[in-house]
Amino acid sequence: MTKLEQIEAEIAKLTPQEAQQLAKWLEEYLAREWDKQIEQDAKAGRLDFLFEDADAERKAGTLRDWPPESK
Repeated sequence: MTKLEQIEAEIAKLTPQEAQQLAKWLEEYLAREWDKQIEQDAKAGRLDFLFEDADAERKAGTLRDWPPESK
C-alpha cells in the first residue's frame, strides 16, 4: 500500500467534522504553497513578462482596468 493509499484509508475513518477540519487545513496548506511558488517565480523573473505586457499596453493606450467593471 502506498503512502497516499494509507492516508486515504485513514481519511475514510474520520468523522464528518474531522474531515471538514482536514479539508480546511489542506486548503490553507495549498494556498500557502501556491503563495510560496508565486514568490519564487517572481524573484526568479518568471513573471516579468506580465509587467512587460502591461507596460506595452499602457504605452499603446490599450491597458484596461482589472477586474473589468460589470455592466
